[in-house]
Formats: sequence, C-alpha cells, structure tokens
Amino acid sequence: MDLLQNEDFLQEFLSPIIISLKVTGIAGLLVILIGTLAGRLLARKQFRGKAMLETLLMLPMVLPPTVVGFFLIVIFGKHSIVGQAIEWFFKQPIIFTWWAAVIAAIIVSFPLMYQSAKSGFQEVNPDIEAAARMDGAGEWKVFLFISIPLAYRALIAGSVLSVARALGEFGATLMFAGNIPGKTQTIPTAIYIAIDSGNMKMAWLWVIAIMLISFLMLLVIQRKQN
Repeated sequence: MDLLQNEDFLQEFLSPIIISLKVTGIAGLLVILIGTLAGRLLARKQFRGKAMLETLLMLPMVLPPTVVGFFLIVIFGKHSIVGQAIEWFFKQPIIFTWWAAVIAAIIVSFPLMYQSAKSGFQEVNPDIEAAARMDGAGEWKVFLFISIPLAYRALIAGSVLSVARALGEFGATLMFAGNIPGKTQTIPTAIYIAIDSGNMKMAWLWVIAIMLISFLMLLVIQRKQN
C-alpha cells in the first residue's frame, strides 16, 4: 500500500513538471526562432507603421495575463474563424489542450526575446556585415556567420529570459488551457490549486522545483555575460 501511495505521489508531483518542460521546450524553441528573425528584420529597417507594429508585439508584456487569455479565447475559440478552422483540421478544438498552453507561453514570452534580439542586432557594426557582403556572402550567410555570433550575448539573454517567462506563465494558461491534471496542468497552476486546497507539502515541492529550474536558467545568463 505504501509503495502504491508513493507511486501515486510521485506521479502527481512529476506530471506538472513534465508538462511544463514539454510546453516550455516547444514554446521556447519557437519564440527563440521567431524572435531572433523578427529582431534581425526590424533592428535597422524603417517603414511607416513600424512603431505601431512594435507596440503590438510588445503589448503582451504589459497586459494583465487575464486579458491575454481573454483574447486567446476570442481568437481561437469555437466561434472564431481560426478556432473553427483548427477544429475542422485537427478534429478537436485547441482550447483546453496542452497546445493551448504552448500558444499562451509563446505570446507572453515573445516580447522578451524580440527586444533582446533587436537590441543585440542593433549593436552589430553594419560595416562588418557590409564587408562580408562585398566578399560574396549572401544575406543568410551574413546572418548566420556574422550577425548571430556578434549578437550572441543578447540572444542568449533573451532566450533564457523568454524560456523562464514561458515556464512561469500562469494567468493566460489557466484561462486558455485550463487546469486539467495530467493534460494541461503546469507547475504554476498546480501550485495555485495545491495552495487553494491546503496541500502545502505539494505546493512547497513544486515551488522548489520551479525555483531550481529558473535559478539554473538565470545562472546560464550570468556565466555567459561574465
């Protein structure tokens, strides 16, 4: 009986951690890729409406998570065109799935990656990039072998901060993906439910787990910047 209880306890403890790492891993990879490309594209490019576009890209960083979750429900809900298209293609709605948690994590963490990438690419000397082009390098080679290596500190900082933000996302995830144990329950939502139900032992274990993971990610930034 004790062994069975221990297995149930371990499964209950590990489930939100595994889901969080899966959600954060996928969201982090997409945010790093899209944020790096967007940061490079908009670092020096000037066009009408740029300020408006960048304001929209940065808006999730200052909006309350519940507002972000509300807009995600409106955009991806079953009454929207996007939501109906997803339900037709995948034969199920995206709300209350772990993919909904991925989307929520992407939206709230993207501004951190974008801003860091943009700042990093703005610091790259354009003369170095121009010299590489004169030597025959195409835009992708310049980007991969000149721009990224010169901006790597900012890119690493943005990557870790955005991944940490995705890991800690709570409000938008709770509204959009819900809190379904074993399916969409991440560490932050699990902590909330544990405290609400008075299960402080489990809450402490999840708090320690997420603090340890976040500490290790922030430690990467400090070691790379020193």
